[in-house]
Parts: sequence; C-alpha cells; structure tokens
Amino acid sequence: MPTLKTAAIQLNSQPNLDTNLIEVYRWLERAATEGAKLICLPENFAFMGNEKERLRQAEEISNLVPDCLKEWAEELDVYLLGGGYPVPAKDGKVFNRSVLINPKGEIQATYNKMHLFDVDLSDDEVYRESAMVEAGGQVVVSTLPEYEMKIGLSVCYDIRFPEIYRQQSEQGVDIITIPSAFTRPTGRAHWEILLRARAIENSAYVVAPAQTGKHGDKRQTWGRAMIIDPWGKVLSNAGTEPGMAMAEIKTDVIAEIRNKLPSLEHRRLNF
Repeated sequence: MPTLKTAAIQLNSQPNLDTNLIEVYRWLERAATEGAKLICLPENFAFMGNEKERLRQAEEISNLVPDCLKEWAEELDVYLLGGGYPVPAKDGKVFNRSVLINPKGEIQATYNKMHLFDVDLSDDEVYRESAMVEAGGQVVVSTLPEYEMKIGLSVCYDIRFPEIYRQQSEQGVDIITIPSAFTRPTGRAHWEILLRARAIENSAYVVAPAQTGKHGDKRQTWGRAMIIDPWGKVLSNAGTEPGMAMAEIKTDVIAEIRNKLPSLEHRRLNF
C-alpha cells in the first residue's frame, strides 16, 4: 500500500521576506534529503510581523513566492504546500492563500483562508484579521495520484470550524493540512486538542506546520508543529524550536481505522 513520507516545517519567520525565504529553502532541502515527498510550510512563512507592513509588501510577496515554491518543488521532486501568504484582493485587502505545488512545479490547488481571526485575547492581545484580509469561500480538496490519497487545504483559525473538514471528508480526504501561526494563549489551551479532534472525527491524517517564538517586536506563537494519525495519535511533534515534524502517512492505516471504526458511515445529519 502507498506510503508518503511527510514533513511539517516549523519556522520563526520575521518581517524580512528575503531572510525568510532563505530559511524556508534550508528546511525544504533538509526535509527532502531525509526522504520527505510532501513538505508543508506554516502560515505566514514569507513574512511574519507588523500586519500593515505585510499588507504593504503583499504585491511583492505574491509575485515572488509562487515562483520560488514552483522552482523548489520541481528541484526537490516533492509536493510542496505553501501554507499561507498574502495575495492582493479587492478594496485594498489581501487573501491569506495556501497553495499546493506538485513535483512538476505546477500549482495544483489554491485555497484562500475562509475563517478570519478576529478575537480579543486580552487588553494587550487583540487581533482583527478581517480588517486586512478578504475571506475565501471555497472548500478545497486535491489529489496525490501517485500515493492514492486526497489532501485537504485549510489555514490556522479554520481549525475551529469542523464543518469545513466534514465537507472535505465527504470528498474523500485522507490528509488534512492546517498550516498555522497559533498564538501562545490559544496554543497552550487548544492546539493539540483541536488537531487530534479533527483527525479523529474525520478518520484522516492531520499535518500541521507551525510558527514558533517571537516575530518582530510583539507577536509570539506557540510552535509544536505536528503530524497526527487517523486514530488521534501524535506521530511527531517539533517542539518549540525551528525544525520539523516528520512521519509516514500510510493508506493501509487509513483503511484499517475506517474499517475498525466506520463512524463516517454512521452519520445521520447532513448540511
């Protein structure tokens, strides 16, 4: 049965596009050298810092990043998930976009983050992603034909809305990607719980690359990039330093768990 070695990269991206891309390539090369054929990058891998500056640089980032990802995927002969970068939209906003690049260097799937992070965690930690980001509106599932698997795209805050993954499940998803830049308070409380829940309830692998540490002057993220199997077992955890989680995704494990506990077949409510 097909096996897909997968890496979820963990970065400490900063407000410097060129430096970030150098660091991204370093980890991609290392993951590929260690045998990964699906490599996933976290949200904000190209720029992490002041949101107004990110918006200002969005056109430059959106022009450069896809070409880099396509070149690297082809060079390293891997599927490459660019987990979230800004792309100009209407009314002066941007999409927070995740793309899947195939080993031929082609963009195979594009997803714009649907759920936007508008929260008040404390008096000092307030986020209004919708002020600068245009929400996407389409659930995206693509295929990895050589591995007989389907892969679903999402980004960070989407994790709290299980209906997106249920729709992916109805399309036969085997791997759910959740590239993220989770805050420390929400990460400490909910990160692993939510990841494992999404894996268990959809009988699917979850691949969750992450940001970690301090970014610019203020923002701090939780780290702990993970790969989780369909039983909810954490196969690999990157901890709190830049690095990667790596594990093998196996179609026979998916089949075994879905046969043993066929909860997807027992659903009574459809939306």
